[in-house]
Amino acid sequence: MQITRASDYAVRVMIHLAGLPPASTVRQAELSKATDVSGHFLSKVLQQLVRARLIRSQRGAGGGYGLAVAAQSVSLLDVVEAIEGPLRLNQCMEEGPSCERKSWCPAHRVWAEAQEAVVKVLDGASMSALAAHAKASSTIYGAHDTAAWISGVPRRKPGQSH
Repeated sequence: MQITRASDYAVRVMIHLAGLPPASTVRQAELSKATDVSGHFLSKVLQQLVRARLIRSQRGAGGGYGLAVAAQSVSLLDVVEAIEGPLRLNQCMEEGPSCERKSWCPAHRVWAEAQEAVVKVLDGASMSALAAHAKASSTIYGAHDTAAWISGVPRRKPGQSH
């Protein structure tokens, strides 16, 4: 099992947005640069995140993308499932008669235990915690430190301190 690039990119976007001041919006071009995701692919990911109501899209001069929900209420699981759909390690993990062997297969219990563990770990990682970690590791996510225009936040002049 491997998470798709789309899920990876969605996680990057959500972590970046979670690290910004509340109610901020960021233009797609700036998100592309900050997350290292090509504009075309990013557009598709952003559409899925908007449909899942995890981010909001705002048109116009002050437009862009921002979180639609509080960062602490969104988990890594929420983001992955917004892109991939419900997490299933095996077909037999789906509800109903997904596999005729489900009731007696010795591996089914192991699949269920593994899926439960993955869900627990992903659900326990909030976007706010990941964004805080990203800020602490600014060499990786240095884009949080670069000057970018964010709507709703007053612009600073070059050389002006926080």
